[in-house]
Amino acid sequence: MATDYLERGAVAGVAGGLVYGLFVATVGNAFTAGLETFEHSHGGGGPAVSELTTAVASIGGGVLWGLLFGVAAFGMAYFFLEPAIPGSGATKRLALAGAGFLTVSGAPWLVLPPQPPGVEQALGTEVRLTWYAGLMALGALVAVLAGFAYRRTERRHTAVRLGAAALPLALLVVPVALAPANPVHGDVPAALVAAYRWTVVFGQLLLWATIAGVHAWLGDSDTPAADGLDYPATAD
Repeated sequence: MATDYLERGAVAGVAGGLVYGLFVATVGNAFTAGLETFEHSHGGGGPAVSELTTAVASIGGGVLWGLLFGVAAFGMAYFFLEPAIPGSGATKRLALAGAGFLTVSGAPWLVLPPQPPGVEQALGTEVRLTWYAGLMALGALVAVLAGFAYRRTERRHTAVRLGAAALPLALLVVPVALAPANPVHGDVPAALVAAYRWTVVFGQLLLWATIAGVHAWLGDSDTPAADGLDYPATAD
């Protein structure tokens, strides 16, 4: 049965990664090329690889990322956590996708947002990686707490449940307040930096949403994962 979950997660991941890779190969690469042209006009060199090579690499990389997220989140994690994830059907998948985005990207980007070519950061690579890993762990914790709060208020009004689920997000304020300063400098205007970041955010949201949608379309096993696991009995 676990193999079925992994297979569906892999298929959904490849589909999501393909869509994401095509987005990067078209919109993302065009945006990056524009930024690099801007950087080159201020003293840089020309492009090192052809547009076709870049597009193929982007699509291939997108498929690999989608496969990783699909297997890890919608294969393994979904197999073990399916009974505990709020919602049903597509809603359950979107909740898991939201948790995945928050863990992998959302929480870390609050302190270390994506930077376009031509922008240099003050913090060293090792420091940034350490903070990124810690923020991923915090993002996962917040996602678990949000799901727990939503389920604990299942008999309340929907607005109350959503409010309870949103409360753990306040924990994300802590690293934002405590993180070391990371000033950046470069020739790219602030407006283009902001546009680049939102493009990256949209691409990640597209990736997770597509994986969730394809996984919901593939459906569940005839036997839920909960039936194959020995959960401790609880008294009524």
